Amino acid sequence: MCFPFDAQPPIAPVAGAAIDTEDVTLTSADGTRFAAFAARSEKPSDVGMVVLPDVRGLFRFYEELATRFAEAGINSVAYDYFGRTAGVGKRGEEFPFMEHVAQTKQDQIAADTRAAVEFLRSPRGGSCTSMFTVGFCFGGSNSWNQAAAGHGLKGVIGFYGRPGSGRDGSPGPIPSSNARSWP
Repeated sequence: MCFPFDAQPPIAPVAGAAIDTEDVTLTSADGTRFAAFAARSEKPSDVGMVVLPDVRGLFRFYEELATRFAEAGINSVAYDYFGRTAGVGKRGEEFPFMEHVAQTKQDQIAADTRAAVEFLRSPRGGSCTSMFTVGFCFGGSNSWNQAAAGHGLKGVIGFYGRPGSGRDGSPGPIPSSNARSWP
């Protein structure tokens, strides 16, 4: 949370980029529905990016970041962690995110990430074949943890995540690094 709620990622110079964005509802393997935001490039590469937000979950900054990836030719989807505890829907700055962060579990985040990866691999998501995750803060740790989740990722990128054990007591990126299949 190193930026205000209404911040936006920088806009790179774009010449003629065409993208398509939409709010989507994804479904995890356990049947949980959760909100996501998809951004598809008119001329995408085979690369797909799952954007894992900070502790505040999905909001405009991460929707705009997904859009920036699409502008660069990378289909992307950013998703919300709180479908199990707060339902599907847009959340404002006043959302009590920490109450919901405390209820997250690594296996559920992995299942939701799998649903996002499957979406990007589908025709609707862009038929991506080279998958990556990128996350920030809470999402940085979650991104690193996806290396062990069996999603077939080509890379995991985390910015200022927590490297130790997870909030739910699960092993974090460093304690379990020897057991991981790092991309």
